[in-house]
Amino acid sequence: MTKAEMELGFQKIWDLFAATDREFKELKQLFVRTDEKINALDGKWGRFVEGLVVPGVKRLFGERGIALEKVYPRAEAHKKGETIEIDVLAVGDEHVVMVEVKSTLSVDDVKEHLQELDRFKTFFPEYADRKVLGAVAGIVIEHNVSRYAYQQGLFVIGQSGDAVCLLNDKKFRPKEW
Repeated sequence: MTKAEMELGFQKIWDLFAATDREFKELKQLFVRTDEKINALDGKWGRFVEGLVVPGVKRLFGERGIALEKVYPRAEAHKKGETIEIDVLAVGDEHVVMVEVKSTLSVDDVKEHLQELDRFKTFFPEYADRKVLGAVAGIVIEHNVSRYAYQQGLFVIGQSGDAVCLLNDKKFRPKEW
């Protein structure tokens, strides 16, 4: 093989590498755009699930003797550089209920919500005189997740037909924060 043929062969290899590099960059951009679309859809799905829960909150807790007058979807507070985000915050004269809403509820979601409940009065001192109750809601809730939330003193809100209901039995006594 002559020197010219070798140089031509090397050039073809470099051209192939360059083409492959361009294709990888295009593929990476495609993945980024796909991730953005999935995240946007996930956010819309989350809002849809919250939209199922919000209208029933006052009724559900009222049936358990917990009067709630105001319901705030997507409540948020900031303090000393930290943030707390609450999917649904329901407020009454005696009680405040924090609801974490997920399309598919997991044990980790429940654990995170318990941590947020511990921080609630730090971020919302105006409710220091109220009993704070916790609830989790989901469209898909595995039995072990529901049981864990119940054992932690949380209300569990699940789907029932085209509405939502409390899955806790009448013997349930919620934990107060």
